[in-house]
Order: sequence, then structure tokens, then C-alpha cells
Amino acid sequence: RVADEAAVLVCVTRQKTCERLIVEGARIAKELGAQLHVIHVAKLGDNLLGNPSESEALEYLYQISKDHGADMTMIRSNEVAATIFAHARKVGAVAVVMGRLPRSRRTPFDVVDDVSGRLSDVIIKTIYDEDK
Repeated sequence: RVADEAAVLVCVTRQKTCERLIVEGARIAKELGAQLHVIHVAKLGDNLLGNPSESEALEYLYQISKDHGADMTMIRSNEVAATIFAHARKVGAVAVVMGRLPRSRRTPFDVVDDVSGRLSDVIIKTIYDEDK
């Protein structure tokens, strides 16, 4: 069992498929005896309520987080990796769970790579999005 303040941080987007990230984060948190935290970083200026499917997805993920005993935090920032890094440090994350696109669909700037580089002392678990 890790220290009481240890946490697993799950990073979600505005898609219901992120439920599997929360479920995996909950499994890891239980295994480590750590708290579970969920974060969504929204870019400044993103209209979250203007898109019904996105706001519905965030409400759904909030409920899934709650069902697994986690708080879900939403932070507005254009610096996604830096924001995840700062929040991971704030909650005492020993592991971070993130989704990842298949290599064929990734952009040159990859948030997972950036976060991994900043959190070299933390377990980074990536779950790949199915290639559709």
C-alpha cells in the first residue's frame, strides 16, 4: 500500500469512451490503495455547453467518476500538459491514466509524450483508442 496521500489521476476528454480510462484508473487505485482523481482540461474559449453531445458526455463521465469514488475536476487552460502535470503534483499522483490515439492519427505534438516527460517519476498508463 502506498502513502495515504497517493493518488491515481485519470485524464479524460469530452467523449463517453473515456469511461474505460476511469474504470482502469479505479482498478489501479484499488490495487495501490490510492485515491482516484479525474481531470478534464478544456481549452480557453471552448464552448462546453454549446455542444449537447459533449456536455452530455462530461456529465456522464462525472457520474462514472462519482460511481468510482472520484472527484472530477475541470480546468480551463491552453497548456494541457502543464496543467495535467501541476494537478498530478497537487493530488500526489503516483500513476496517471491517459487515452492515446493510434500512431496513424496522432499529431506531431502529443500530450501523452509531454506529460510522460514531465512526470518521469510517475507510472504513466496509456490506453489506446481503437483505430476506427
